[in-house]
Amino acid sequence: MLEIKDLCFKDVLKNINITFNPGMINVIVGANGSGKTVLFKNILGLLTKTSGEIIFDGQIKSKKNPYFKGAGALIEEPDFNNWNSGMDNLKYLASINGKINIEYVNELLKRLNLYDDKDKMVRKYSLGMKKKLGIIQAIMEDQNLIILDEPSNGLDKESIIEFHKIILELKEKNKTILIASHIDSDIKDIADRVIKMDNGEIVSDEVLTHA
Repeated sequence: MLEIKDLCFKDVLKNINITFNPGMINVIVGANGSGKTVLFKNILGLLTKTSGEIIFDGQIKSKKNPYFKGAGALIEEPDFNNWNSGMDNLKYLASINGKINIEYVNELLKRLNLYDDKDKMVRKYSLGMKKKLGIIQAIMEDQNLIILDEPSNGLDKESIIEFHKIILELKEKNKTILIASHIDSDIKDIADRVIKMDNGEIVSDEVLTHA
């Protein structure tokens, strides 16, 4: 479970109070500049909150503990070594924690139609290919907290459908999933809960009832 209590960041986030339970797909919507990415960066420790608390599975974020164990993320444009292959990038990132299931990585590469390009240098990848690689690195280590910022942006329709299938499988594994998106199908096809942000505040929070 991810708990956010009275979170403020400079003049961008204003007293954010929200709880995200595992086993739900939480889609956060809002215009550019509404605070979605800044919220994600605060959760992940990429920005230092001004005040408030962020707690994930008993881990309290602090200056001594700025990063949550078991978190995977794709924030803004994926940042890879352009002169290494896609697979080499994944292996390097996985080596940091020493945890990778190469069979699962290959499965994800195939499902997102990236397997045939895994040995190409990332500098030759399109935006959509980089986005797919970013999605894979965010989930390949069985992370319990998954945060994805506009993951469907730049993906073709077929890849979006497969991405949705993967996310629904992770939901069944009881992962805590946060997705920022402006893609209608991300809301219509997979969201269990839709949170709208505006001007650094949560202005609506709706749990969806699926037919």
